[in-house]
Amino acid sequence: MKKKILILAGGFSKEREISLKTAKGVFNEIKKKYYVKIFEPKGDLIKNLRLFKPDVVFNALHGRYGEDGYIQSILESEKIKYTHSGVLPSSIAIDKELSKKIFIKNNILTPKYIKYKFNQSQKKYKLIKKIKSKLNFPVVIKPFNEGSSVEVYICSKRNFFKKLNKLSSYKEVMIEKYIPGREIQVAIMGKRKLGAIELVPKRKFYDYQAKYNVKSKTKHIIPVKINNKKLKEVLNIALKAHKIIGCKGVTRSDFKFYKNKFYLLEINTQPGMTSLSLVPEIARFNNISFLNLIDWIIKDASIYR
Repeated sequence: MKKKILILAGGFSKEREISLKTAKGVFNEIKKKYYVKIFEPKGDLIKNLRLFKPDVVFNALHGRYGEDGYIQSILESEKIKYTHSGVLPSSIAIDKELSKKIFIKNNILTPKYIKYKFNQSQKKYKLIKKIKSKLNFPVVIKPFNEGSSVEVYICSKRNFFKKLNKLSSYKEVMIEKYIPGREIQVAIMGKRKLGAIELVPKRKFYDYQAKYNVKSKTKHIIPVKINNKKLKEVLNIALKAHKIIGCKGVTRSDFKFYKNKFYLLEINTQPGMTSLSLVPEIARFNNISFLNLIDWIIKDASIYR
């Protein structure tokens, strides 16, 4: 009898569209092997979980409520096996400040940052002075709990407040030192250092459009053109981050390589599985088909992550 797989997709985050694409990609690969259903949680999740009684939930949700520990806690309470990382690792990894503190404590290089709260009555010139003394321009501004480079802006002193105002719907944001250099991303599969890929975006940086729009024409370079010693170094850092956060399944870590040093920007606990996604591409390069990758993720599922 075929196993029942429920793919959770869509959701309420700003990455809903990508989540649905991931779900479709996964569904098309495994529909012959498993009895599969795609479900979008809209307030009736528990009811549908109990009706369908899946053997495994493939969590294809991205961003808030999907990879922040929220949906994972529901699945654990229902004692249902699910893919990817658990409640605590998910909530830590999506929190850019908390994960940074853990990276720093464990001697993993990451860009410096300051926190800005929109309700604080700080004069503009004082904020600029603080940025200049602690980070210097240009800087990167981003929400603390979004993924896929959603609402991320590189700012000069001239356009800083114009860009900052675009994030005013958030209570607080991260102002991070901008690190130039090469974009290198690393995939981890369980305890395996799966591999790395370099991205050369036509856009200013590897933002949401560069990730998911074919027209953006981001160049993918695999294998990465760095010596074996540096390649081993970045793979080891990614595995170390995966372990210290307590991640399970597949993760993707985003790095900047500048002046012979790797800066870890963030770790993604539920990387995309679309036709343009990086983890499937890294897996293919290492002779792991998309089907085998998805199959491994399903078999790796458990109730307590």
